[in-house]
Amino acid sequence: MLAFLNLSVGIFIAFVFLGKRTRRIGVNLKSVTFPDFLARRFDSKFLKIFSGLIIFLGMPLYSSVVLIGAARFIETSLSINFQVVLLLFSIIIAVYVFYGGIKGVMYTDALQGTIMFCGMIFLLIFIYWKLGGVIQANTVLTNMVSLYPHEALSQGGTGFTSFPKIGSPFWWYLVSTLIMGVGIGTIAQPQLIVRFMTVKSDRELNRAVLIGGIFIAVMPVTAYIAGSLSNVYFYQKLGKTAVEVVGGNVDKIISIFINMALPEWFVYVFLLTLLAAAMSTLSSLYHIQGTSFGSDIVGTIKNQIAENLVTPTKIGILIAVVISLVLGYILPASVIALGTSLFMGICAAAFLPLFIASIYWKGQQEKVQLQE
Repeated sequence: MLAFLNLSVGIFIAFVFLGKRTRRIGVNLKSVTFPDFLARRFDSKFLKIFSGLIIFLGMPLYSSVVLIGAARFIETSLSINFQVVLLLFSIIIAVYVFYGGIKGVMYTDALQGTIMFCGMIFLLIFIYWKLGGVIQANTVLTNMVSLYPHEALSQGGTGFTSFPKIGSPFWWYLVSTLIMGVGIGTIAQPQLIVRFMTVKSDRELNRAVLIGGIFIAVMPVTAYIAGSLSNVYFYQKLGKTAVEVVGGNVDKIISIFINMALPEWFVYVFLLTLLAAAMSTLSSLYHIQGTSFGSDIVGTIKNQIAENLVTPTKIGILIAVVISLVLGYILPASVIALGTSLFMGICAAAFLPLFIASIYWKGQQEKVQLQE
């Protein structure tokens, strides 16, 4: 279900029904950031400052869980202290964003995306080969229903490969956070909307539907499959489920599984894949937070043009990095999925209605002339 929403909402609806109109209206409005887009569309400085604050204060939650995910894998693979990894990786990303800017972020995304795609394809193939094939692996996982956590069963869970009972507490939690939050909230991410505004033409967006569809079909789906099938591997090798192996900290499942099950050389290849994904995501998030602080908040309050806001933007990036680092230290275990769904939920609740209205509302029609 979540994979279907990732594809249908995150790719098809986002690029076909929202992306093209966003690009054209953004060009017409000469907007630079998402809060700037909203402010120019609705003639509201307050909206620019307020949406900038939501991004600047809410996005560090997502940044921190991405940072935690990368740090956990490095910790497991290289036996480096988790706190040390958090600090070093934060410094590397900060330097990368400081000196690369948004153009540097976008130019390197293609290389990082290629590395991620190839790494995940190999991971998916190897997992099924290791566990005896697609049918064999999925059948074994289905038959492990007796090992499903009792707490989850009491809340409406039905097994590793089946959906929770409709209307049960587990069902509501799964649907309202991970499925709806991540599946729908993804189209209101400020970083995605900025990408729409910076695309040169509709032709690139048309190409992105096919390329993005393939990419999304591989990336999250492989992660979902690997996480689930790790239960089969751990039970066959250790007689325990994945949650039992990691002592309840589900943030470590993928990293421990890969380090145990896959060849050593692939562990380092996947480490490169994960670092590429983390750098691509974090650099984009930090840049959005920096521009929200420097351009949308400080620039609007002081009524300054973009050329005079380089220093406030860099200060915003630095603050964002520090906040994410602090959250990385203090957030509890098993926070990655929860933190991601919370951030996507914030995007859906705060931005999605405004975003849809900004590109489909007929008011102030002269501002929505869809120039090719």
